Amino acid sequence: MARAVPAWWQAGPFAAVFGLFFLLPLALTLAVSFWNFNEYELIPAFSLRNYLTVFEGCGALGDRGNLCVTLATYASTLQLCALVWACTLALGFTVAYFLAFHVRSPGMQTALFVLCTVPFWTSNVIRMISWVPLLGRNGLVNDFLMGAHLVDHPVEWLLFSRFSVVLAFVHLYTMFMIVPIFNSMMRIDRSLLEAASDAGASAWQALWNVVVPLSRTGILIGSIFVITIVMGDFVTIGVMGGQQIASVGKIIQVQTSYLQFPLAAANAVILLAVVLMIIWGLTQLVDIRREL
Repeated sequence: MARAVPAWWQAGPFAAVFGLFFLLPLALTLAVSFWNFNEYELIPAFSLRNYLTVFEGCGALGDRGNLCVTLATYASTLQLCALVWACTLALGFTVAYFLAFHVRSPGMQTALFVLCTVPFWTSNVIRMISWVPLLGRNGLVNDFLMGAHLVDHPVEWLLFSRFSVVLAFVHLYTMFMIVPIFNSMMRIDRSLLEAASDAGASAWQALWNVVVPLSRTGILIGSIFVITIVMGDFVTIGVMGGQQIASVGKIIQVQTSYLQFPLAAANAVILLAVVLMIIWGLTQLVDIRREL
């Protein structure tokens, strides 16, 4: 009888890949964040200069009670993230609920689920750019509104605004919310809904007291996906915001383009810490390991 391979040996290749492509780059980013730099070179000497620069002026409010640049940027990013999370959660939960409980045929469920993935067959940039001829000053939406005499002038805030950024995020990342919620809903015992109905619960009461609690693992996983992607995104905000909306990811991208790698690394470390705190707060609501 062949000897069983030790568990640590089986996990070795995966641990090596994880360490090489995740832990090592993360450690290098953390190390570089403490380096110094000038216009010509990086100086590998321990310094807190980058972190002090990031939080420069944040010790007190400005003359008009304004936040410093860093805190204002994080506030803007968190606001966008909250809006996108709420929209993707509402849309993702609705689609997943329809697929799980109102589509009876497994074949039709699969077909509709695959239909939801169709936008992923093209790149994110192409999907973002496709909104421009719809939402621009001379786009189809403004042409329709003006042709129907609903407005006298083109609506300016449809494109290169927070609205267009949130719309693009919802378009791009709702699928990341649908998949885990749909997976959680498919694991719900349908007899529980029948029992709730027999006990006199309405459809809304059954939804709120049975479906939502039993779908919380999928909601949490989808929320983590969406929040982590949106918090670090800079492409979508740059394209759909017309380079006019500040975000933490955009600041890091600009600093990298100017070869200010230690400063960008410090911002990346701070952003990682903020995202990890958000994820930690979410995991306090649901024990993912126990639920899975």
